[in-house]
Order: sequence, then C-alpha cells, then structure tokens
Amino acid sequence: MGGDHGPSVTVPAALAALQRDADLRITLVGLKDPVQALLNGAAATLLSRIQLREVSQVVTMDEKPQEALRKKKDSSMRVAIDLVKNGEADACVSAGNTGALMATARFVLKTIEGIDRPAIISRIRARHGHTHMLDLGANSECTAEHLFQFAVMGSVVAGDLHGIARPRIGILNIGEEETKGDSVVQAAARLLSASKLNYIGFVEGDDIFSGEVDVVVTDGFTGNVALKTMEGLANMLVGAVKTEYTRNPLRYLGAVASWPVLRSLRKEFDPRTYNGASMVGLNGVVIKSHGSADTISFANAIRVGLIEARKGAPTQIANLLKAQAAAVA
Repeated sequence: MGGDHGPSVTVPAALAALQRDADLRITLVGLKDPVQALLNGAAATLLSRIQLREVSQVVTMDEKPQEALRKKKDSSMRVAIDLVKNGEADACVSAGNTGALMATARFVLKTIEGIDRPAIISRIRARHGHTHMLDLGANSECTAEHLFQFAVMGSVVAGDLHGIARPRIGILNIGEEETKGDSVVQAAARLLSASKLNYIGFVEGDDIFSGEVDVVVTDGFTGNVALKTMEGLANMLVGAVKTEYTRNPLRYLGAVASWPVLRSLRKEFDPRTYNGASMVGLNGVVIKSHGSADTISFANAIRVGLIEARKGAPTQIANLLKAQAAAVA
C-alpha cells in the first residue's frame, strides 16, 4: 500500500514477477477493495499463485516510525513483516515509509546475533560491474564496530548473492592515505585489517564508480547524501542530453543517428533496474523499494528479494560473523 503510487504499481509488478518466475508465490498485503480491483482480469495461471491478505490499516509516508509501530499493528507493513517472522513468507518487499519499515522490521524480526544495527545496501553501476554500498540511510551515526559489521554484511551480499569471489572492501574517506579520516574510520580500518575479509583500504567518492572496489562502507548519513547526489546527477545529465539533442533540427538528426548507442546506454544505466535496497542484518529478508518506483522498478525489487531468500542471506551473514569471531579468537 505504500510508496507514491500504492497498489497501482505494486499489483501489476507482482503479476509481472510471477510471469517471469514459475516457482514464485506472492501474498499481497493491503486493503481489499483497491487490490482486488487490480487483480480482476489477470490470467488464472497467475492468480493461482497469488493471494490477498486483507488488513485494516496503512502506514502513511510521513508517519513517525514509533507511531506506526505502536498504533498500526494491522497495517500492511506490519502484517507483511509478521508473515516473514512466522515463516509464511520468505521475504517482505515494500515501497513504504523507510523509517517505519526499518523500525518495524527491527522490532519484529530482531537483528542477527553479532549485528548491532541493520543497514541498507544497494548496488551501484560502476565502470566494471557494480559496487555495493552501505549504509544508505539507516544509521546516521556509527561506531567503528558498526562499520566493521557493515563490511561483513556487504561482503556476503556481494560474494554469496552476486557471485563475486573475495569481494574487495573499502571504507569511504576523504582520502586514500592511512592518516586521513576521523577516529571512527581509523578504528574501523584497524578492525578490518585484522580480519579475514579482503580489505583494500580507504576509498574516495570517485572510487564508487571505478570498478576497483566491490563493497564501499560508510555511515548512513554520508551514504544517503552520496546516493541522492548520484540520483540527482543522473537526472540532470539525462535532461541535459535531451535538451541538447532537441535544440535544433540538425542536432535532432544527430540524435536519430546515435539512437542505438543512446538506447543501449539508457538500458544499461536505467535506475529502475537497480531498484531494491536490502535491509541487511535482520533475521529475515526485507527489501526497500524506492517510493517513486514504477512497475518495472518494483518488479526488480521483488527480484532482489527472491535472490536473497533463495540464497539465505541472513544465514550467510550469521555464518560469516561466526567465522570472523573464530579467526580473531
């Protein structure tokens, strides 16, 4: 029910996801009438793998997390997370209020043993492949231990879930030199250097896109600002290209001639294909979709949840934490 568009996006996206994966089953959690109306006319083969769990409440996008947690126990968000807790679902995917989703998921599912705080991680297109970055907004203030835990979780997502052998981990800093940065990143660097993780040192903002690092670790304040800056720059560049190509007839002809290249680049860098940020560190899979997601974007968030559920992300993180603890001991 959440996000900017609610069921008008999430229901068609669910049907699209079912079309692509014959083993997938989806429970739509929400108000009965608007959801059911969008299911009318869907193919019977898809409807046989979809069910509606009716609720009486919805968490609004501007609602305070603690208010949602205390007063909205029959909300679509709370019930969806309860389904994961009870083993009735393998993952929860939501485009709703980020703060409320994190607070509810943390309260219901609890964190993995050895993890103090969950973090938000997502993939970012890089020069060679992708960079995984966390935290992207869940924790504005972090300790060195928190950053170390983020590195462990990021290593699992990049390695076990996306097939990167020995993911290269870097801490985002104002310089690559060992003497740069505040006491928190300095202490985190010492923890990572003493671990069995593939820590490569400090990285700067431009390294996020270089392809030379697989996991970039930072606090949620810095990570969220960086992410929104990337999104803003991408939108500005797209707008600038459109403006230049339509400035006069001659340039428009140039656009027609270069259309195959532009179409390929647009497909490769389409932010909709990267939608779906994982709330890692929880005893369950929870995926946060962008609030403004369209059908393609939300279907991709479902795909991310599917991958993490099949790979058993929480178990993988717990196992790597135990291995790191044993190595230190």
